[in-house]
Amino acid sequence: MPKVLPSRERWLVRGLSLALVASIVVLIGNVYLSKTELRPKLGGQYKEGILGQPRFINPILAETNDADRDLVQIIYSSLFKYDHQGNLIPDLVRNYEISEDGLTYNISLKKNVLWHNGEPLTADDVIFTIKSIQDPENKSPLKNNWQGVEVEKIDEFTFNLKLRNIYAPFLHNLTIGILPKHLWAGISAQNMPLAEYNLKPIGSGPYQFKKYEKDKNGKIESIELSLNKNYYLLSSQDHFQGPFIESLVFKFYDTQTDLLNAYKTRKVDGLSFLSTTNKSKIRNSLNIHQIDLPAYYAIFFNQTENKALADKTVRQALAYATNKEEIVDQVLSNEGKIADSPLLPGWLGYSSETKVYDFALEHAQNILETEEWKDTDGDGIREKEIDNEQVKLEIDLLTTDWPELSRTAEIIKEQWEKIGVRVNLEIIDAITIQQEYIRPRQYQALLFGEVLSADPDPFAFWHSSQSNDPGLNLALYKNSDVDKLLQDARQTLNQEERIQKYIEFQKILNDDLPAIFLYSSTYLYPVNKKVKGISIEKLAQPSYRFSQIENWYIKTTRIWK
Repeated sequence: MPKVLPSRERWLVRGLSLALVASIVVLIGNVYLSKTELRPKLGGQYKEGILGQPRFINPILAETNDADRDLVQIIYSSLFKYDHQGNLIPDLVRNYEISEDGLTYNISLKKNVLWHNGEPLTADDVIFTIKSIQDPENKSPLKNNWQGVEVEKIDEFTFNLKLRNIYAPFLHNLTIGILPKHLWAGISAQNMPLAEYNLKPIGSGPYQFKKYEKDKNGKIESIELSLNKNYYLLSSQDHFQGPFIESLVFKFYDTQTDLLNAYKTRKVDGLSFLSTTNKSKIRNSLNIHQIDLPAYYAIFFNQTENKALADKTVRQALAYATNKEEIVDQVLSNEGKIADSPLLPGWLGYSSETKVYDFALEHAQNILETEEWKDTDGDGIREKEIDNEQVKLEIDLLTTDWPELSRTAEIIKEQWEKIGVRVNLEIIDAITIQQEYIRPRQYQALLFGEVLSADPDPFAFWHSSQSNDPGLNLALYKNSDVDKLLQDARQTLNQEERIQKYIEFQKILNDDLPAIFLYSSTYLYPVNKKVKGISIEKLAQPSYRFSQIENWYIKTTRIWK
């Protein structure tokens, strides 16, 4: 044809031929895409920067250290774990039953679970873990959760847990990692903190310890984990379920600035935590997962330390003078939600029916004037005679030197001073505040955070029995009606009844106003876009972001439908 056709027609035929070939290729491609689907496949490495240092990668000792908790979540399995909505789902548990009286839990384990060294995981390991937590010599931070619980072995894979009293959130206690008895049973309580397994752990989770690297001063710089080929999902006879990522590397840093620098120099693919102030400093190659946590920040009033704060009118005026929207905007860059209650939206027991103190500056001034809080000496500070004493409307506001809290305290000071309150800021490091102020309850107003659980039992934070250390009732709040509601709620297995008691609790507490609830910040978790399969909306605590790490993947393949 090239010899027969003129030049112009030859080029036309060539063009049509190329178009035909291209159309056939596109058609074949479309058929292939329609008849196949993209699936995760084994491969890849994920590196994450973590704030802090590992000390005890040990489930019964890890509770007070974020770095330890993160690694425990990946290396150890637990009886139950959480899904992406913060709901309990089985992990090691095959099935369970709760007795009619709510005091006995009969639990059966999966039978195909192996430790990283190939030994089978049995009921003996669970019993050993629980008794190790209960042993006061081990000094486990989890000990209080297991007081009065008896554990009884039924057979190799079945056991009973018996409670003295009904405790509705008890299943959430079963999210602790399980220790291998055959490795830890011979280690005394005195030597447990010194054991090599604290830094070279052997668990039954999806990833196992491979190696760590230290600097010249003996500080751990990184820990590498490899895929656990004995993991029970991998050994499923049905099909490959994950985990998919072959290797995990965790690198440890002292400050968030160090974390950000590690990301910018491509030493890590993700960060364990990102503050809202640093969000603008990272590039677009990260997916920033925005996750709800059951935690809030509030100003807790110690009415025994300040006569003005003992006046409910003053507390109401302070609440109306607090512009929470301004705080969320300026401090969190709107990466958070306003809090108006000791329970949070989206979590068990929250009610929107409780009283809300919306920002109303003029109303705050009016109710102070009505109750004779007036600036009679012209110094800009209101005062009132109480018990034959002229009391100034002056408050010492204490908080930590964490940037978000110190900035919040500065805004609060500005807002309250507009209604004639003198605010003295005390910004101190967290360790000093815990030891010298919170434990002895030596403060007037405390700006601090409280972290609830996935089943947010508020007993520890608001029952009168928890007013003194180590209780967490930071407002020293005492109300007999609230005490009864909180006690009854935690001993009620009927979910609707529990929720109703929590609604009544919130109504009473918000009316008494022992604290001003400010906001709940969003947990920002940045991960490189190459890592897929991360679906997290709610977490009880940040370390649970790894609860379903077996669904994460980097490599993909196509398979026929």
